[in-house]
Amino acid sequence: MGSTIDLADFLVRTPQGSLRIAGTRVSLDSVIHAFLEGATPEEICQDFSALSLAQVYATIAFYLHNREQVDDYLQEERRASENLRRELKTRHRDFLKDLRQRLIAGRQSPASA
Repeated sequence: MGSTIDLADFLVRTPQGSLRIAGTRVSLDSVIHAFLEGATPEEICQDFSALSLAQVYATIAFYLHNREQVDDYLQEERRASENLRRELKTRHRDFLKDLRQRLIAGRQSPASA
């Protein structure tokens, strides 16, 4: 990550490097993406029942206060996710090709009664 984020006491970094709301499995990414898509803190709280309204407000405030660093983090997470997706697709190309062929063949053959 180009710039580091000073973690607030309500955020934890997983061994894989992702940021989560402490005591939950909810990622910082999930809350911020919902916020950027126009969800209200109350709606975010409803979507992520593990979060209290105070946690959602704290997360949004943290984002607004550290916007550049969090945006860098989100971009890095997006790139890492895309790289992993491409790697898995390449690594499992033959399996996926075979699976597609079997699915198509199954759709084209008449159902046995």
